[in-house]
Amino acid sequence: MGNWFKSGSPWIWMTGGAVSISLIAVLGLLLMIAWRGLSYFWPAEIYQWEMRDQQGQTYSLIGEIYDTEEVPTEQLESAGHVFETSPGDSVTRYLVKTGNREFVGLDFRWILATDIISRHKPEGIAVIERTKNGDFYGYPVAVVEKGERLELDDVESSLNVHVERAVALNDEAVKLQKSEIGSINYALEKLRLQERRYELDGKLTQARKDEIAAKQASLQADYLVLEKQFFGLRSEAARDSLIIKDMRGVEVTLKLDSILDVTYSNRLNVLSKVGHWFVGVGRFVSDDPREANTEGGVFPAIFGTVFMVMLMAVIVTPFGVIAAIYLHEYAKKGPITKMIRIAVINLAGVPSIVYGVFGLGFFVYMFGGTLDQLFYPEALPAPTFGSPGVIWSALTLAILTLPVVIVSTEEGLSRIPSSVRQGSLALGATKAETLWRIIIPMASPAIMTGLILAVARAAGEVAPLMLVGVVKLAPTLPVDMNFPFVHLERKFMHLGFHIYDVGFQSPNVEAARPLVYATSFLLVSVIVSLNLTAIAVRNHLREKYRSLEH
Repeated sequence: MGNWFKSGSPWIWMTGGAVSISLIAVLGLLLMIAWRGLSYFWPAEIYQWEMRDQQGQTYSLIGEIYDTEEVPTEQLESAGHVFETSPGDSVTRYLVKTGNREFVGLDFRWILATDIISRHKPEGIAVIERTKNGDFYGYPVAVVEKGERLELDDVESSLNVHVERAVALNDEAVKLQKSEIGSINYALEKLRLQERRYELDGKLTQARKDEIAAKQASLQADYLVLEKQFFGLRSEAARDSLIIKDMRGVEVTLKLDSILDVTYSNRLNVLSKVGHWFVGVGRFVSDDPREANTEGGVFPAIFGTVFMVMLMAVIVTPFGVIAAIYLHEYAKKGPITKMIRIAVINLAGVPSIVYGVFGLGFFVYMFGGTLDQLFYPEALPAPTFGSPGVIWSALTLAILTLPVVIVSTEEGLSRIPSSVRQGSLALGATKAETLWRIIIPMASPAIMTGLILAVARAAGEVAPLMLVGVVKLAPTLPVDMNFPFVHLERKFMHLGFHIYDVGFQSPNVEAARPLVYATSFLLVSVIVSLNLTAIAVRNHLREKYRSLEH
């Protein structure tokens, strides 16, 4: 036994076991997040319950089961619930999503198994996904088309035709609003700022006034035409209505322009449910958020996260590499260089919120405010760069991740033998040529390693972004078809902040919970995708410059 311990085998097994346990824990966490998030898009079975309340009155309830738990009978009795017969030590309680928010008030309610008279799954119940007020559950009865009530013979196919028509018209209206109408509004704002700039410079002549007024009049005429077309599309989408019978037995009229999808969940087979699940995931990834971010998709947050991280990488890489090259190749060893290295290492341990405060004070207020006074005085007092935006977020995270890139690059430079440098210089190359053609290519895998670590940290940061650019909802992306096409001064959405907002600021906690898991899994997927891309580039560079090491 003593020899076995001296051989070091126990420590190998111990470290291997620790790594295995850590790996299993990480994979288990990811699987739990994925299951809780992705199962949200699986079409649930819809039940209709016949219930009896405490006063002995019966009523109907339609919805889907969200959660189940066992509650001690003593706890329910102390809360004032009276049982006709003893249910035992505990009672099963169901969390039911009932929808129909405008009539019920809350989307969810708890029901006790002892209050249930009967439960069944009618095939005629439909789940109506809407743009506002959440889902609606009920039995579709008829469609009102051009003011005329049409009874639904083949309910599912006939209703889907009307819904697809309204959705297509709404999509066309939104596309018109974001593209052509948005471009006209952007051009009108530019003309207003141009006139203001001429006025501040004392160059606003009558000729320039007339020229700007003529351009504005032309744009206004085009705007009126597009506005008429836009409202025409909206009116056509709202032309028809759906009549549906809810759980109260009352016929309710829903405008088709507010309906996104109609699903008869109880009629779907396994293959249809799989197709519905893929459609739901696709919408979640590609749509804009709705209902205070508790419904819809997260595409603006995905775009904002990736765009900000890529911009940060473009900024931090050259600065980090140049700083590392100077410290390792040019700076003389002494107390000042040692202090700089200590400072760089200490910067890696500074809390991220401190970087956010620094970014707000230096980049936004000082640097951005100065840019506004020098280059955008016509827009003041409304700030252009003097308010939080994606460029300041990228710069703040670049400073936050700069120590990681510097340290990683220095380690890569220190692993290159000095004989390589001396051989290059002996062959007549200058020090700059040696660095550019030999040293940097050989150190590029280490540079990519630093970039991978920087991306992994920056993509998950939230605290500093809350101060320097991220918002709850950003209707316009920082990239569009209006010159200069990339608008770095705009605010943006971020997956990390979206998780915080949905999880802790949502007015509907139960509805938001699955979206927290789904968005968390999506954020992890984005980070993994960015890292895998960087790792692939690093491996390619390592193979490309492997010959230089020999």
